Amino acid sequence: MRLQLLSDLHLETELYVPTPALDAELLVLAGDIDSSWAGLDLFRGWPVPVLFVAGNHEFDDREITDAWPALRSRCERLGIRMLERESVVLPDAAGRRIRVVATTRWSDFDLFGAAQRERAMRAASYFMKIMRATRDGRPFDAEAVRDEALDCAAWLRNELLQPQADWDKTVVITHFAPSLRSADPRYGSQAGTASFCNADDELIPLADLWIHGHLHCQHDYLVGSTRVVCNSRGHERKGEALGHRPHLILEV
Repeated sequence: MRLQLLSDLHLETELYVPTPALDAELLVLAGDIDSSWAGLDLFRGWPVPVLFVAGNHEFDDREITDAWPALRSRCERLGIRMLERESVVLPDAAGRRIRVVATTRWSDFDLFGAAQRERAMRAASYFMKIMRATRDGRPFDAEAVRDEALDCAAWLRNELLQPQADWDKTVVITHFAPSLRSADPRYGSQAGTASFCNADDELIPLADLWIHGHLHCQHDYLVGSTRVVCNSRGHERKGEALGHRPHLILEV
């Protein structure tokens, strides 16, 4: 299957118009497309199916419990398929069946181990204040994010450990990165990096391709035979869009 990958377009502030990649069979939107959700309208009538995994900024200034069904409903009206803790098996042009395993996979703050968790969660408070989200009427703070992350992690592990059935290849889509190897080189191994990357390294080999966003930089590396790719665009004013490949095609 030939996948076009876009993420972190931040259309709430960026002046950018996405265009289809030639010969793509599927478009993957790996989160942080537009915190206002208005930019999702650009993908209505896209020439190939569109899969969307929400990023953290899709929940800015929102009540999390209300935002999930509202965002799903909006995607359905636009013809976009939103996935959260869901798997779907899709046929490709060659007749193979591709399993897509998808979740936002929030930060659990254990990137540097349990001993560093409290420090990482303190650093995360800055990012939570930017989000200004709530969950059940209370601030969506680092503890609440970790709760969501652990649920995502448990689901993801269970799904990837399923014995092979009616699929030929597995693609994982998360918004948050699965490894410290995806850290932004501008910031490295700071405590705040645990707000962007998880330590899911042992799960990576259970997929053929792992796609993520969230980091405003680009990555393309191998863990064993598994390819891990981030094609975030980020903020042009900060120079983050320089390496972005708008028509990047990933084959699996």
